[in-house]
Amino acid sequence: MAEAATEAKAAGKGALKTRFYSHATLECFDIAKTRAFFEEFLGFDTVQMADVSFWARMGGDQVIVVVKSPTGKKADMPFLNHNGLDVATDAEVDAAWEIVKRDQEKWGIQKVTKPMVQHGTYCFYLTDLDGNIWEILSNPEGGYSWGFERGDQTGKGHMARDYARPTTG
Repeated sequence: MAEAATEAKAAGKGALKTRFYSHATLECFDIAKTRAFFEEFLGFDTVQMADVSFWARMGGDQVIVVVKSPTGKKADMPFLNHNGLDVATDAEVDAAWEIVKRDQEKWGIQKVTKPMVQHGTYCFYLTDLDGNIWEILSNPEGGYSWGFERGDQTGKGHMARDYARPTTG
């Protein structure tokens, strides 16, 4: 089995021969409020796909499919399952944090952490009106592609507080 995985990795394709990662799905409570949050606050392009769902995208072909909870209940997103939105500089992270704090009540944002360096980037997290977690982080052009350029890491790798972060704009 390990030999097949090595061959697939060497060929640049998995055993399933998929083409690309197209979407992820989030649940919400109120389609109109959540769509406004995505467009007016987060800056996504959106398209209403049904009375109970819309698609959102930003800067690429991958979309987030947002679907109204059929039960009116949903669990809050676990912290490790958060969504990342990149900005160019640490100063832009700080500016975004100020905007989030200013508009927290307007958009029903439940929780906001303070900006700090962790896992190789300067960032903060917010929990939105639907219990979904977003990370606002500074990353160089190309997002996390720098990790693939550096290759496999050992030990704590990018989780170490003293990790040599890539330079941002």
